[in-house]
Amino acid sequence: MKRITALVLCIALLALSFGACNRNDDDYITIIIGATPTPHAEILEFISPFLLEEGIRLDIRVFTDFSFPNPALSDGSLDANYFQHMPFLQNFMDRTGNQLHVVGAIHIEPMGAYSQSINHISELQQGALIAIPDCAVNGPRALILMENNGLLTLNPYAGFGASIHDIIDNPLDLEFVQIAAAMLPRVMLDEEADMSIINTNHVLFGAPNIDPVRDSLIMETTDTPYANMLVVRPEDADNPAMLTLLRHLQSERVREFILENYSGVVPVF
Repeated sequence: MKRITALVLCIALLALSFGACNRNDDDYITIIIGATPTPHAEILEFISPFLLEEGIRLDIRVFTDFSFPNPALSDGSLDANYFQHMPFLQNFMDRTGNQLHVVGAIHIEPMGAYSQSINHISELQQGALIAIPDCAVNGPRALILMENNGLLTLNPYAGFGASIHDIIDNPLDLEFVQIAAAMLPRVMLDEEADMSIINTNHVLFGAPNIDPVRDSLIMETTDTPYANMLVVRPEDADNPAMLTLLRHLQSERVREFILENYSGVVPVF
């Protein structure tokens, strides 16, 4: 009798254990999160199984256009996004009046200059055509990179909002074309410009045979305000599910995943 009772107890305990490991759909918290493809969505896919173990399911929505994830987060279509740095977020909030909250920073994707026709910036010819991002944040970032490498001088009052109209010294009479950031790898590969300034994530996604560390002519240092962040609405600043997501994004396994898979991308935690 005692054996039967012990057996029944063991079976009951196993059933409880099995049930805990196999939650019903209603037992999960779902986070709808917007991300650009590489590396952001791939990092989220990587940590998704570990979050499931803690009862959190990620519904990852992939965007290739930077202009959509912040409005989608503001209007409630997304619960969070992971694709942007602070200057980009600040520009959005200043333009729209919508307030969003940074939960934490994950990595930096240094911007670099690439060319199929030259091997060093000293080889740029008079009047060379330079392709830069057409957005109000990454365009200035490209110009600042060029200034930091002696190719031009910007009005010192322009700051992070510098445009081509703020160039006050241009020794090579460089010409500029502003193009959607996601299109710049194709511009570079097709040699439609003499040099293209491209975000590392777009190089990794749009030109996978190009190694940002090996093939860039110049590259930003990591001492910049351009760390990519997990962002939510203000009311979710202390949401336990979002803090759990951040903990996984800032984990040692993610650090190793980034360093092993994405040349030039640097964890900041």
